[in-house]
Amino acid sequence: MLYDGCVPSLLAVKDLVVDFRSDAGVRRAVDHLSFSIESGESFALVGESGSGKSVTSYAILRLLDPRANVTGTVTFRGQDWLQLPADAMTARRGRDAAIIFQEPMTALNPVMPVGAQVAEALRIHNPKLSRAEVREQTVQALAAVAIPEPARRYHDYPHQFSGGQRQRIVIAMALINRPGLLIADEPTTALDVTVQAQILELLRTLQEESQAALLFISHDLAVVAQVAQRVGVMRHGKIVETASCAELFANPQHAYTRSLLAAVPTLQMPKDGPVAREIFHETTAEGELREVCPGHWVRLPADG
Repeated sequence: MLYDGCVPSLLAVKDLVVDFRSDAGVRRAVDHLSFSIESGESFALVGESGSGKSVTSYAILRLLDPRANVTGTVTFRGQDWLQLPADAMTARRGRDAAIIFQEPMTALNPVMPVGAQVAEALRIHNPKLSRAEVREQTVQALAAVAIPEPARRYHDYPHQFSGGQRQRIVIAMALINRPGLLIADEPTTALDVTVQAQILELLRTLQEESQAALLFISHDLAVVAQVAQRVGVMRHGKIVETASCAELFANPQHAYTRSLLAAVPTLQMPKDGPVAREIFHETTAEGELREVCPGHWVRLPADG
């Protein structure tokens, strides 16, 4: 649902604005963005590169460069994270909210055993746990993401695992503290199609079991269809359309959404023709969001 300030949500983003300043001037990456996610719900932000979706996820966790100017509110369980002192926000990352990055080799330390890295994520937020308890829970976390023989491979290094296994280890790190919010930033981009499907199924299963809220970031509507219950389509830092996944695919209202859907390969496409058919040529995402049917909002021009 769009954030309306009335219904309490696990995460409520309201009028989020992110500006980047440089010698060339100010560039607005996120423009008065609002949405909310309930516990146990999966919500996807989808759009082309540069639409502002990843910047949104980093702004929520306050991981942006200090030179970025961020305004608005990011309310998690009633507390505005943008107003927290830096050390208080650091304590919430990994415990209340965690992120899965798209390239596991940049998220993992190449010279540190994977078991120690997952254990560190647990130990930071649970300093009273004994060494034996930390190891036991770490092995359980690795087993939960289907790492074979986790106790034996505890001391192996990232390069000794396949790309799909490394992504599973990153997921174990993100989930070991049972956060209420899980952010997945293009988590399957670097994986082949078969492994991608396995990771998406794993994410869906673990999220349903933990009842965490999932914010899924992607440029691929075909991937989003496998994970999300609701979808927000972003362009130029704004949501141009948002609806349930089923409604969005069955009844896309915005021209940009239809353009993204046209770029999804199907068996009906001619094998010797182009995969993507661009039908959206507007350069802005102006207009107001209007509810065209219950739960389905579209950004339409004033005279639309």
